[in-house]
Amino acid sequence: MPRFANYLAAGMAARGHQVAQWGPEPVAYKLSAAGPLKKWLGYLDQYVLFPRSVKQRLKQCPPDTLFVFTDQALGPWVPLVANRPHIIHCHDFLAQHSALGRIAENPTGWSGQQYQAYIRRGYQQGKHFISVSRTTRENLHQFLPAPPATSEVVYNGLNPLFTPHDPADARRRVGQGTGLELAAGYLLHVGGNQWYKNRLGCIELYDAWRALGGAKLPLLLIGEAPNEVLLSRREQSPYKDDIHLLSGISDELVRLAYAGATLFLFPSLAEGFGWPIAEAMAAGCPVLTTEEAPMTEVGGKAAFYIPRQPATGAAAWAAVGAQVIQRVVALSPAERQATVTAGRQNASQFESDAALDEIEAIYRRLVPAPVRS
Repeated sequence: MPRFANYLAAGMAARGHQVAQWGPEPVAYKLSAAGPLKKWLGYLDQYVLFPRSVKQRLKQCPPDTLFVFTDQALGPWVPLVANRPHIIHCHDFLAQHSALGRIAENPTGWSGQQYQAYIRRGYQQGKHFISVSRTTRENLHQFLPAPPATSEVVYNGLNPLFTPHDPADARRRVGQGTGLELAAGYLLHVGGNQWYKNRLGCIELYDAWRALGGAKLPLLLIGEAPNEVLLSRREQSPYKDDIHLLSGISDELVRLAYAGATLFLFPSLAEGFGWPIAEAMAAGCPVLTTEEAPMTEVGGKAAFYIPRQPATGAAAWAAVGAQVIQRVVALSPAERQATVTAGRQNASQFESDAALDEIEAIYRRLVPAPVRS
């Protein structure tokens, strides 16, 4: 979210708008060195001191100030400006659904349920929203007591640095950066340990595909340091020596990893948007992802799809996915080029400046026209 906030701030400033970013300052938080008390002092900064500061600063804001919330999780502060021009950006409602017991893979405790309800009561007082996908907008409307005055969809703007690169050179450079032999290609996943990213599912798919006896390509899982569950699952794989869990990778190396991959695996269980799908396509890599929105929104007709992994029966699901993996890996040069071309064309709809232009147009509609004498 800080990166998204900076993206909006820089984009609007470049378009001639005066921009200021507000957020809680770590005042009480600094009073404790460590331990549980530090967390509660952080809450004091966020939910007691910051609202007081906002109320004072609001007195200095002119009527044509637009208050932009970069995520609906900032809902607790929406009531402070609910009667002023405002807009709330919505990314995903997975935590909200989980708190209501709607996602079996991600149960939420009592305190988490209360916190999500607190957030919900806040953003429900909002009137104007921008969602990153149609799926997110549909989820938003499920949680609002009435249709909002504004509810637009603007797809995320893709970083223009994701571009094709000679696959052989990309593999060589990623190999140099990781100490791996990647000249023949590899399967790739980029993502964190969040339950919905389904890194475990990537290993299930990889094991099933390798069992088919096809090409001996390694699997690279790039993202945050693996948790114990993921480490344990890797150890159980008969192909564990070819499964590489890579963290602390530079942004440049990630972009090259996309460009050099034989196939990008993204068997996500749920998303608000699905950035990596567009990133991989923009870098010239075929994508296999889940046949559910919003993955289908982002992948369009250019991706290869498999069903969402069920709560039980992972082996049967992986066997189906392995067949699709094999089909992509075995594409002829002409078929692969057609896939890459389709992916790049699909990714072009997520152009960063165009997204900012759409957002600015919505912002302008919400700001009152100047009073003319």
